[in-house]
Formats: sequence, structure tokens, C-alpha cells
Amino acid sequence: MTTRIDDEILAPPCRTSPAEAARYLEGTTLVASEGLAWNDIFVRIFTHNPIQPPFLVPAVAEPLLVWVVSGSAVVEERDTGGEWIANRVRVGEFFLTCSTTPYEMRWQADGDQPFQVMHLYLSIPLLKRAAAAVGDDAPGGIALTEVSGGRDVALSQMLSLIQGELVASGRGTIAYVEGLAQSLAIHLVRHYAVERGRARPRNILPGSKLRRAVAFMENHIHEPFDLSRVAQAAGLSPFHFSRLFKSATGFAPSRYFIRLRIAKAKQLLRETDISIIRIAIAVGYGSPSHFAQVFQRETGMPPSGYRRS
Repeated sequence: MTTRIDDEILAPPCRTSPAEAARYLEGTTLVASEGLAWNDIFVRIFTHNPIQPPFLVPAVAEPLLVWVVSGSAVVEERDTGGEWIANRVRVGEFFLTCSTTPYEMRWQADGDQPFQVMHLYLSIPLLKRAAAAVGDDAPGGIALTEVSGGRDVALSQMLSLIQGELVASGRGTIAYVEGLAQSLAIHLVRHYAVERGRARPRNILPGSKLRRAVAFMENHIHEPFDLSRVAQAAGLSPFHFSRLFKSATGFAPSRYFIRLRIAKAKQLLRETDISIIRIAIAVGYGSPSHFAQVFQRETGMPPSGYRRS
């Protein structure tokens, strides 16, 4: 897969640096901090096409904030080859990404305003200093949670000030920008650290969140699968919950839900005399034939055969 920016076509790598990442992101650069003495943040403002086909976003070690400057759009993300997860975003909303692997994006803007976003990467040393300043400097380093389409008034105020410095005729006062960057990093550590005071590798689903998600699925096993509700139970956005859940369990959430349904059906078939039709309804299948089809696919035999075995 290739991407285009400013009429240059490039094949994206799996991993790159903040400065190089812009070469692989779809859009036209309006202004960037390249060439400025901004040591701890790298900032670039893009204007995007209204409709963007899927493209690959390479991983970057530094955390990335994407802040919507103008317009609104339905933005979809997925792991390569996975399920698309959509978020509708408006001016002032943001994404916080700490992905160590590439992922895909696409979007469709709406409304009359151009769809413009600001990308801001924070250096690892800056985050470490911020963690030390608030007493959260665990030996393993700081880890930030993932956010898709979030809204944070204080964060937006700081990003707006940084944007103002970037587009200023003098291209910003360095001391002022450094102060804003430090304040921004401290805010992220205070409010978006995965577990304050404890080191945790990035992109690991905490056990408590996994248990809450599985418990929610078990309690709603007779209902249609709803990724948004399961992710909400775990306290994560659907996109980031989906990828972290799969990393933790080896299964996409929807696939895991089917396995829970079949496990419950097997229990009922073995331990009760409830009719197969009622069991199908109990585990969320309104059609007995559909239930039988899924059950045979998962177990290699029909429900009646499993009961007799």
C-alpha cells in the first residue's frame, strides 16, 4: 500500500520517526515546526481531502496527539485486515495514540468547513520529566492510554496556544513553547497514564478491564453483540479496546463473544433437559437453524449430536 502527500508517492514503513511520519500521512501540510528550535514537541497542521480511502499509518515511538482544528468527519481505524471502528469527530476533539504497530485509517468529512487537524508528537524525555514532576516516574517509564474522539477542555486550550505560536509571524517564542509543552506533558501524565505509579508496557489490556469486558459479554449473552457497549464497560474507545482485547486473548471481541455463546450452549446441552430451541434463544439466536449452523461450525457436530455424545 502506498500513500500520497504533496504529490509524492511513498511506500510506508512499519515504524518511523515523527519528522518522517508526515511523509506517509494523507494530506497537505499547512505549517510545521520543522526548522524551529522546538526540542520536545514536533507539530504539523494538515488539511485533508473530504473523502479519504484506507491508508497505512506507520508506528512512531513517541506519543501522538491529533487535534481537530476545523471541520468534522467520521474517522475509521482498524488493525491491518481487522474490523473498522468508527468515531465521529468535531472541532476540539482529539486522538491520543501510542501504537507500536502500524494501523489503517480512512475518513469522510461532512459540513462546509475544511477538515484540518494538528499532529503533535511529544518526546520521550519530556514525558519522563513530566512523570518525575508529578511523582509518577516508575522505572519502566510512563505509558499513556489510547483515546479516539475524546474531548478535554484543558487539553484543547493548551493545544490552541501551541497552534497560535506555530502560525505566528515570528514562529513562536521558544521559552513560551517549552512551558506549554511541559504543561501539556504533565496534563497527559496526570489524566491519561495507564496506571499511575506503576509501569505497564504499552498496548496491554489491564486484567481488571478484561474481566469487566468478559463479564459484560456473559451478562448480555442473549443480546446482539455491541462492540461500543463492551468497550464502554472496559472504559476504552471501541478501536483501542478491540486491538488490546485481541492482543490479550488472541480473538477479536466479536469472535470471543461467539465462543462464550457456544460454551454456554454446551453447558446447557450437557447439564439440562431444556429444548434446543430454548437454548438457542437463551444464547442469543432467534433462529434454531442459525444456532445449529454456528454450533456445528464451532464444535464439529450439531447441537443434538453434542447432547447425545
